[in-house]
Amino acid sequence: MCGATTGGLSREGIDVSKETIIEGTIQRDGTPVTGYVRLLNADGEFTAEVPTSATGAFRFFAAPGSWTLRALVPGGSADRAVVATQGEVAEVLISV
Repeated sequence: MCGATTGGLSREGIDVSKETIIEGTIQRDGTPVTGYVRLLNADGEFTAEVPTSATGAFRFFAAPGSWTLRALVPGGSADRAVVATQGEVAEVLISV
């Protein structure tokens, strides 16, 4: 799981300045949805996959660059482009 806490994912113990982080939630009509999120590289190739937490939260540690997130949930899927930068957290809301 992603270690979700009230108000979002905990970054306790993470030196954000040394990481490239992509995190966010999946929602449908404002309600969290559980499922999986895939990380696809700039060529659309599969790189990684994580399950969401019970609150629809996910997190990837990635290389800097352009990525696509693909949410896979019961009843649908959705893609979202994101640019990740080292030392910053790219926060993404995926609506399905």
